[in-house]
Amino acid sequence: MLVSQTTSRGGRSGTRGRGQRPHCTYCNKLGHTRDRCYQLHGRPPRTAHMAQSSDSPLSQPPSSSASQTSQASIASVAQPGNASACLTHTSSLGPWILDSGASDHLSGNKDLFSSITTTSDLPTVTLANGSQTVAKGIGLALPLPSLPLTSVLYTPECPFNLISISKITRTLNCSITFSDKFVTLQDRSTGKTIGIGRESQGLYHLTSDSSPAVCISTDAPLLIHNRLGHPSLSKFQKMVPRFSTLSSLPCESCQLGKHTRVSFPKRLNNRAKSPFELVHTDVWGPCRTASTLGFQYFVTFIDDYSRCTWLFLMKNRAELFSIFQKFYTEIQTQFNISIRVLRSDNAREYFSAQFTSFMSHHGILHQSSCAHTPQQNGVAERKNRHLVETARTLLLHSHVPFRFWGDAVLTACYLINRMPSSVLHDQIPHSLLFPDQPLYFLPPRVFGCTCFVHILTPGQDKLSAKAMKCLFLGYSRLQKGYRCYSLETHRYFISADVTFFEDSPFFSTTSESLPVSEVLPIPIVSPPDVMPPRPLQVYHRRPRVVAPLPFPEAPADSLPIPSASPAPALPSPNDLPIAVRKGTRSTRNPHPIYNFLSYHRLSSPYSAFVSAISSVSLPKSTHEALSHPGWRQAMVDEMAALHSNGTWDLVVLPSGKSTVGCRWVYAVKVGPDGQVDRLKARLVAKGYTQVYGSDYGDTFSPVAKIASVRLLLSMAAMCSWPLYQLDIKNAFLHGDLAEEVYMEQPPGFVAQGESGLVCRLRRSLYGLKQSPRAWFSRFSSVVQEFGMLRSTADHSVFYHHNSLGQCIYLVVYVDDIVITGSDQDAQSSSGVVLSQRKYALDILEETGMLDCKPVDTPMDPNVKLVPGQGEPLGDPGRYRRLVGKLNYLTITRPDISFPVSVVSQFLQSPCDSHWDAVIRILRYIKSTPGQGVLYENRGHTQVIGYTDADWAGSPTDRRSTSGYCVFIGGNLISWKSKKQDVVARSSAEAEYRAMALATCELIWLRHLLQELRFGKDEQMKLICDNQAALHIASNPVFHERTKHIEVDCHFIREKIASGCVATSFVNSNDQLADIFTKSLRGPRIKYICNKLGAYDVYAPA
Repeated sequence: MLVSQTTSRGGRSGTRGRGQRPHCTYCNKLGHTRDRCYQLHGRPPRTAHMAQSSDSPLSQPPSSSASQTSQASIASVAQPGNASACLTHTSSLGPWILDSGASDHLSGNKDLFSSITTTSDLPTVTLANGSQTVAKGIGLALPLPSLPLTSVLYTPECPFNLISISKITRTLNCSITFSDKFVTLQDRSTGKTIGIGRESQGLYHLTSDSSPAVCISTDAPLLIHNRLGHPSLSKFQKMVPRFSTLSSLPCESCQLGKHTRVSFPKRLNNRAKSPFELVHTDVWGPCRTASTLGFQYFVTFIDDYSRCTWLFLMKNRAELFSIFQKFYTEIQTQFNISIRVLRSDNAREYFSAQFTSFMSHHGILHQSSCAHTPQQNGVAERKNRHLVETARTLLLHSHVPFRFWGDAVLTACYLINRMPSSVLHDQIPHSLLFPDQPLYFLPPRVFGCTCFVHILTPGQDKLSAKAMKCLFLGYSRLQKGYRCYSLETHRYFISADVTFFEDSPFFSTTSESLPVSEVLPIPIVSPPDVMPPRPLQVYHRRPRVVAPLPFPEAPADSLPIPSASPAPALPSPNDLPIAVRKGTRSTRNPHPIYNFLSYHRLSSPYSAFVSAISSVSLPKSTHEALSHPGWRQAMVDEMAALHSNGTWDLVVLPSGKSTVGCRWVYAVKVGPDGQVDRLKARLVAKGYTQVYGSDYGDTFSPVAKIASVRLLLSMAAMCSWPLYQLDIKNAFLHGDLAEEVYMEQPPGFVAQGESGLVCRLRRSLYGLKQSPRAWFSRFSSVVQEFGMLRSTADHSVFYHHNSLGQCIYLVVYVDDIVITGSDQDAQSSSGVVLSQRKYALDILEETGMLDCKPVDTPMDPNVKLVPGQGEPLGDPGRYRRLVGKLNYLTITRPDISFPVSVVSQFLQSPCDSHWDAVIRILRYIKSTPGQGVLYENRGHTQVIGYTDADWAGSPTDRRSTSGYCVFIGGNLISWKSKKQDVVARSSAEAEYRAMALATCELIWLRHLLQELRFGKDEQMKLICDNQAALHIASNPVFHERTKHIEVDCHFIREKIASGCVATSFVNSNDQLADIFTKSLRGPRIKYICNKLGAYDVYAPA
């Protein structure tokens, strides 16, 4: 099919001579002026509409060989049976056009070929008018550096440059995506964009335009806004015209970083007529925290004509004179212009003898503002505010720690110099002074994002990593590369070989950066020496002063940046409590927590979830909660729920009855995307004041065994089932209260005139001793009415199987419910990691051990703890609380089960040596705070148990320690470290008792698996490293060495004889239960943890 369309260029452009045509000083082409240059400003959003105007200089798209003739031109369209078909069009020798109907690349412009050859065997090209012509050559063309075209046919009769879509997708292995205005070419193997084109007059033109509007035109507006350094909406729309219809940019970082009061009325000001006729300057600082290189100030020099800004970082104000000398020399050398007038405030450094002498010698007029009149130096003051606002926004957006404020200010200056200015009538400051330079030598990127710098170290091992994970911190004017910082080596790098993850901030949690209120504060005259409140036996570190370093930090648009500059070790947070120490402490923390914790393996939603649960702040009192609108509303909602459920009646307290107190408990509920779902306030009764027989009776309520929870998680991981966690809202309120209980009215919600009344409870309330029993009884009856069965092995586990073989499992832990089943497949089958990272970090922070030196063993193998060893502790309750927290941490940390079991034996009268043992466990946790247990599909469901004993290991009573661990399908389900009740007369006896303890666990798990109908009903395996104990277990003959052993221990013989359990011997080196019976060395611990399935998803790369 042939389609023709002809147009002619009328009006002025048809009769105007070539010498009268406008000339662009930017791209050096005719037909338009600089203020309408596409390469400089980008194309307008409605190019096709503007093309209808015959006298518009923008009616022709940019081309490699433009022509202004009125003849018709040809473009290729699909035609069956022809090598190439054509269509008439208005452009002559325009840009490269993507053509789905062309079978070969065609070009009529010989200048576009990098190389061309002529042969006798060249194909014939069919044109739109039916005529045929023979190609005059074949060669290589480069429309873009990343887009080489081979076998391009040179056809002078074809005035269009055509790219065959079918051929380019085959030769370059790329995919092409078309939209209503743009086309994108993407490498299928790397995913990299290799070309971008735009629609014009019904055709898709490939363009080499390097303006910001093109290089980022296919991205979302908010991402482009982040890359460009958070400009205002008006400047953003001028830089990217296709977003001119946007009414607002919902950027929270801009609101946090740039929010201001209503401005005063603007005043007219006359701008300088030439560059450097007037230069404004001002010093900002000091900053409360020194930058990574020790800077606390910066000085700016603003050219009044172009509003181009030079920014220099300073360690102290005394550096101002030397910096101004360098700036003055640079201006003279680069522009051959002398500064005429310098305008500043009345700061003393501008009136030093050296500064005054230099100004007089070079004939520079120094203008200064009047005292207390900063408006007279308004240009510099406003520029500093703009820089600080932008830097603050950059830091907030990516959660970059405040110590990198110097890099943020340099980046802000670099980007602001390349933004349109309303003072300049939307001209760009950089372009006014450097008209021949492009705005960006490299595309802008999001400040603070994760990047990977290619490693070019000579002699590097072939199996070593090829890139280093870094933090992106800005640009270099004098080097065509990005400025990156490695937190592993504490060095800066300038590199062009960088890959960016712009959607992944390097610091994924706000806990790693400073609070919003502390980011880039207003400069202070002298830092206040105020110590934070000190809790009992805990001290806080004083604000640290980082010593200046002997090398400078390069300012934006001024001095070059070294390719690799060493930086000091990153300072640890100043507000974390530390344990009491004697003597002075170094200001440098050699063991910061981020060396042992990383979030780079986490998905974006889960990383946000971790960030949210790590940075919550809960009110400490009812008064504090009522003063916060969010918490107050949460308390009102809780009261509404209590009233709607009929939880109590307000009555007069009967004589002879006592009341139970109550208090408020607060929590933050976080959704699966990491965002705060809601603030939760819960009214809890003080059940510890209840009297048995009067206020309550039976209180027992089943609680799921942690092994049952692990089993369900393992089943879900092995079968790729989905996992759901439910939180029943006001669960305990659904339980019926049988006893007569009276409670005081909730604090903060006592109505006027009702202060003498009390609450007669009708429903079970959180905190009452009988509430868990009442709730579980109600829940159990309801789920069983729906057809679910309760497990006899664990009454907190419910299950259901239907005739189709589908199943559903439910485990209840107080009021939290976990559900899994075979009704659908989970999205991921890689596994489940059970970790208590947040809990471990809370323990370290509470005890002031976040900055401690880590160790590789939780207990010293050479130390044996005995009662009364050392001085008794003054506060034994602190020891008991900490041991209790560590005991809860053993749910996901089998490697600390034995040490915690040992320190738990001294709860009654702890001493110094016992406290030191607990501190060592914390130092061990510091080395791997995010370690947990991995559950995955290993291809089988066999039940295997390892058992071991440490004979007479206790130096006090010579009792032995039993230890075992049980695997189901290769996943660790259950483990225990327990001191035996009696003294064993031999190692064989100690091992035999440990085997009996492990057999009990195996039998219970087998019963639970049979009820749940999971796995094969096969023989369980019990592995031991003591041959004598194995012979005793399998030999029922009476023996002198076993006659005193209790009868209940011998049931293991019955299980072996029935075929339920089979025993097996293992070498002591492969005994995995060894870690539960004795303290081991570091390499041995790592080996066993790896075999147990320990996995640290938060481990640093």
